[in-house]
Amino acid sequence: MTGVGGPGSGVVEDATVSAFGEHALIDRIRRRLPPAPDWLIVDVGDDAAVYEPVRNRLEVITTDAVVDGVHVDRRFVPAGAIGHRAVAVNLSDLAAMGATPRLLTLSLALPDDLSLSDFDALVDGALALAERAGARLVGGNITRSRGPLMVDVTAVGSVHRRRILRRSGARPGDYVFVSGTLGDARAGLALLADPSGAHAEAWPDVVARYLRPEPRLRLGQVLGRSRAPTAALDLSDGLADGLARLTADHGLGCEIDATALPMSASATAVWQSRGADPVAEAVTGGDDYELAFTVRPKESRRLGAVIRAVGGLRLTRIGVVTRDAGCWLVDAERQRSPIGRGYEHFSR
Repeated sequence: MTGVGGPGSGVVEDATVSAFGEHALIDRIRRRLPPAPDWLIVDVGDDAAVYEPVRNRLEVITTDAVVDGVHVDRRFVPAGAIGHRAVAVNLSDLAAMGATPRLLTLSLALPDDLSLSDFDALVDGALALAERAGARLVGGNITRSRGPLMVDVTAVGSVHRRRILRRSGARPGDYVFVSGTLGDARAGLALLADPSGAHAEAWPDVVARYLRPEPRLRLGQVLGRSRAPTAALDLSDGLADGLARLTADHGLGCEIDATALPMSASATAVWQSRGADPVAEAVTGGDDYELAFTVRPKESRRLGAVIRAVGGLRLTRIGVVTRDAGCWLVDAERQRSPIGRGYEHFSR
């Protein structure tokens, strides 16, 4: 069997990870890493990594797993996109805290039939996004899975004490803002999951939003510096879930203007072509990795400078926090309908 030596070493076409030992697979990852930064005292290859904290800043840590059949489907999600998404979901959490990424660990539970080319693509997808975000891979683990593929990432960032963004802090009267557009990733997933494969090529932008979401790191950092938000979080599980966490978990509510929801022309066209309500899909859909945040009305003027600092990223005011519990969607005729809590694991 050839190809143990690393990337581009002539691996036979049908090779799977089961033909290689754990150490050989780890070596394939190590060969992809850039030189270690000065603050990394003990790198990959020891029992644990050792790094030097950033002076006068707090450490922020988060972890998330991606499981085949739950978060992704290997039948239509390429391995490189799985690696990207596993890192993106963690970086999005750091963005929601206003943190700057610094390092991450990557733990893989691999089924025997995973091809070596898919293993390499998964790792490359993860490392490419990590490198763009300035996060260094410092370790992890590889083990066999008797079930599905599982990718678990832990990410660490840093933030100044006075620039931390939190979920708690919203108050009645605060404006509710979201970044970017909503519902794109859900539309992309619907296209990819369609057995006929119809129209997936017609809307490549929403497909890309699902396969390779971009965490709003720069926005989170700038919002933290501006100290304008009273609360913030990422929308990996959708707007409905995010609104509940910003308000209902603290005894508050909100009113959301359905006509103000930022939706792309492509996502709207996808849902209209399928006979679905674009607004409903934008509210309940997840995986867009946008940020939602609340701002006191008098502080909203600071957002102009925020938009300029992040290169013109769209920030849209979609509603207001209310004293009465319950979040409501208000349509153009001022008719109100309740907004549910959105996606939650183990819920029925």
